[in-house]
Amino acid sequence: MTTKTPEQLVSVYGDMVYRLAYAQTRSRHDADDIFQEVFLQTVRKRPVFDSVEHEKAWLLRVTLNCLKSHWRMAWRRHDTPLDDRIPFPEPEDSALDEALRRLTPKYRTAVHLFYCEGYTAEEIARMSGEKPSTIRTRLTRARAQLRELMKGELDDGFSQAVPRHE
Repeated sequence: MTTKTPEQLVSVYGDMVYRLAYAQTRSRHDADDIFQEVFLQTVRKRPVFDSVEHEKAWLLRVTLNCLKSHWRMAWRRHDTPLDDRIPFPEPEDSALDEALRRLTPKYRTAVHLFYCEGYTAEEIARMSGEKPSTIRTRLTRARAQLRELMKGELDDGFSQAVPRHE
């Protein structure tokens, strides 16, 4: 059994939690809120973990649940766009970032956990409560959508960069 202080958990897993939150929300403020909520729940619940893998999976599961709650909030359904007259500098985004942003959250989550965090489809399935075949299907469909969205943006090198099969 492993027991780490909340500070140690933030030190070890903080970047991973923040990256997932930011990848899903594309907002520093929302990612900060989700990050804080994840580690606040860690303080409240004081979980005892069987292993390092259990610790990591628990934090990812809490992050995914916080993201679901975030998207269900009533105020999110009533967003109004910023006035075009207000200058707001946008960060430089690549065509791939734009394509990833256009994926649905379930596809974006699968792609992020698979490619950025290095989880297998089976591990993602255990964390999300889905079947491994569902995760593999999401990855396949996400790659197909990315190929379509990126068509014409990059040369043929992208076709080899996004694999067709696992």
